[in-house]
Amino acid sequence: MPKRWIAHLDMDAFYASVELLRYPELRSQAVVVGGRRAHQPEVLPDGSRRFALLRDYAGRGVVTTATYEARAFGVHSALGLMKAAALAPQAILLPADFDEYRKYSRLFKAAVAEMAPLIEDRGIDEIYIDLTEVAGAQDTSPGNPRVGINAIARAIKARVHEATGLTCSIGVTPNKLLAKLCSELEKPDGLTVLTHADIPARIWPLPARRINGIGPKAAARLEAIGIRSIGDLAAADRLRLTDEFGANYAAWLTDAAHGRDNRPVVTHREAKSLSRETTFERDLHPREDRETLGAIFTRLCEQVAADLDRKGYAAKTIGVKLRFDDFSISTRELTLAAHTQDAKIIRQYAGQCLKKQPLQRRIRLLGVRTGNLCRADAVPRASQPESGFASQLILPLSNP
Repeated sequence: MPKRWIAHLDMDAFYASVELLRYPELRSQAVVVGGRRAHQPEVLPDGSRRFALLRDYAGRGVVTTATYEARAFGVHSALGLMKAAALAPQAILLPADFDEYRKYSRLFKAAVAEMAPLIEDRGIDEIYIDLTEVAGAQDTSPGNPRVGINAIARAIKARVHEATGLTCSIGVTPNKLLAKLCSELEKPDGLTVLTHADIPARIWPLPARRINGIGPKAAARLEAIGIRSIGDLAAADRLRLTDEFGANYAAWLTDAAHGRDNRPVVTHREAKSLSRETTFERDLHPREDRETLGAIFTRLCEQVAADLDRKGYAAKTIGVKLRFDDFSISTRELTLAAHTQDAKIIRQYAGQCLKKQPLQRRIRLLGVRTGNLCRADAVPRASQPESGFASQLILPLSNP
C-alpha cells in the first residue's frame, strides 16, 4: 500500500503579495491592506507614486492582511486599522482589490492542478492536495526516504511562482491536520515534509492553540489545567480531558495531539449559500442616506448574482442582513417559487426582505444572502422566474 502524502499549500501574505506585484517599490516595507478607495496611490507628475500612510487613517476599518514586515510590529488580519496605526504608523496603507486576488487565486490553483489534480479548495489562498498517487511520490533513495515527495513539493512551489510571481509555503505529511500545521512552520516560502516519526521533535513543542480546531476559548481552558503545548496535550490524562470538554471533543484532542486524522481530500463540495456584505465607514441613516444605501444594496445584489453565475449555481432563498449602530443584527429571508441567478430578481426579493426589517436605527453593515442552491444546469429554463421589472428599482428603506 503506498505511503499517504497530503499537502497543505498556503500562499504567503497573499493579498499583500499580490499588491507588491503591482507596486514593486514597496518590497521589504511594512504594507497593510484594508484601506478605502481613497487610499489608492497618487501618481505624481514624474511618474512616481505617493502612498497613503497608516498613521493618517481615520475610521473603523480592519486589516485585511499585512506584509511580514508589518506583522513584525504586531499588525495582523482583522485588527482594527486605528489600532494597527498605533503599532506601525509609518506602514503603507493600500485598498483591497478582491477581483485581483480572485484572479491570482485561480492562477495558482490551475498551476497546481496541472501537476496534482486531487485538490480540496479551502479558500482564496489555500488548498489541500493529495500527492499519494502522483508519479514519483513514493520514490526513495538510500538515506533519503522522502526524495520523491520532496522533489514533487519543490516542483509545485516552482510552478506556482512561475504562474503567479508569488511564493507559497507547503507542508507535506500523512494527513490534513499535520499538513496544515506544517505549512506554517517555515513561512514564508517554506517547505516542510514530516512523518509520524517526526511528531515528538517538530510538533509536540508547538503551542496547543496551533492545532486547527483549538480556538482561543479551548486554548485558555487547556492552559488553565496546565496544558500549554501539543506535547502536554498528547500526555494528558484522557479522563481529565473528558471531564473538562466532554467525551467527543476529548477524543478529538487526543487524536489531534498524536497526529491522527483520517479525513480525505474532498475534491468537490457543493456550496450551501453565497453572500456579499459590506461594513460602512460611517453609520448610514435609512432615510438621510437612502440614495447611498440604495446604490450599495443594488451593487451587492449584482455581485451575488455574478458569484452565482461564475460558480454555476442558482438560488431559491434570498435574504438580507443588517447590523445596526448598537451592533444588534437583524436578518430576513424569502423563498422563491423557483431558482434564479438573475440580479433583478435577487434585488426584488431582497428588497421585500428589507421592507420587513426594523429601520429605526442607523445601519453599520448591509448584506445580501442567497441560499437553497442548486446547480444552474439542473434548473429547467421554463421554471425560472421572469424578472419583468425595470432596472431603476427604488430601495424600500422605510417601513410601510
